[in-house]
Amino acid sequence: MKALDLAKPGQRLSVLCLGAHSDDIEIGAGGMILQWIASGIELDIHWCVLSATGVRAHEAETSAAAFLAGASRTRITLAHFRDGFFPYQGSDIKPFLEDLRRGMNPDIVLTHRADDAHQDHREVSRLTWNTFRDHLVLEYEIPKWDGDLGRPNVYVPLQDGILERKIELLLAHFGTQRSKDWFDAETFRGLSRLRGMECRSVSRYAEAFFAKKVILG
Repeated sequence: MKALDLAKPGQRLSVLCLGAHSDDIEIGAGGMILQWIASGIELDIHWCVLSATGVRAHEAETSAAAFLAGASRTRITLAHFRDGFFPYQGSDIKPFLEDLRRGMNPDIVLTHRADDAHQDHREVSRLTWNTFRDHLVLEYEIPKWDGDLGRPNVYVPLQDGILERKIELLLAHFGTQRSKDWFDAETFRGLSRLRGMECRSVSRYAEAFFAKKVILG
């Protein structure tokens, strides 16, 4: 199967990353972002976490800065919507996303999977599609105890060393999550190995995404 490049080294790529919580973007798409930067793509990225307060806000900010080191242009936005209650805050989250939409026109929008078992994740995905109707939207996946992983249709094989760097940064920046039984290197490496097998990645590892609509020119 032929790989399609969204951008080549030296070319600009504008990306909006949306995450409900402070580690979501990193878990779902951190490897792809690290790889884009390492490959020499001129990455213009707006990184937005919708629920980040207290210690979690500090984790979100320092982790985003580490994952985006070397990007051409970055903007980090931390909002303070109530964790766990996003479906009841949709009337407030929607205008927040509409303001983002008026301020940029990204090539790609990264968001949560529509069928994610976490209610906050589903609401972010729903409002993403409601707001960014004319954009390429890729939905990333978050492993969790719910057992809600799906069948992705977009794969990004990770080059050697990218996955290990992703795991290193996740474990270094999210101390509040280390007590969770699923938040460890084996979980992140295992899912990436499975996705790498599915797309026959040379390095054996990959990240996977869900695309509802893609237009080929």
